[in-house]
Amino acid sequence: MVDKNGGDNLPILSKEEVSKYLNEVFPQASAYNINIDEISVGKAIVSMVTKTAHLRPGNTVSGPTIFALADLALYVLILAHIGKVALAVTTNININFLNKPKAGILTAHTSFLKKGKRLIVCNVEIFSEDTMIAHATGTYSVPAK
Repeated sequence: MVDKNGGDNLPILSKEEVSKYLNEVFPQASAYNINIDEISVGKAIVSMVTKTAHLRPGNTVSGPTIFALADLALYVLILAHIGKVALAVTTNININFLNKPKAGILTAHTSFLKKGKRLIVCNVEIFSEDTMIAHATGTYSVPAK
């Protein structure tokens, strides 16, 4: 299937396949308590249940935790759409923290901005309940085949 922008954005891997692959190649990600909620054409939704270790004073989720969720959500989106390419790596992330996040469940909504052969640029919106708490754009480098 081709998306409305003319690109081939059909997922290659299911959320179960991406989760299994992440456990194989990046087991450290389990420390972030993420769950892959949805993978669809050009999109992914990833949630995270925050723990005490993810909080800073004031009972708010720490910036590094939110950043990690953004990066992991991007990785999930990219793996789902390009397949098992462990060495797809972050080359840049720009994040803006918009509102104070509450402890609990954070949800990251990701989508492609540009999907090239070697560089993929994506958008991430992170929510705490119904409030957007952060917005990020990220670029991943995909190794040559």
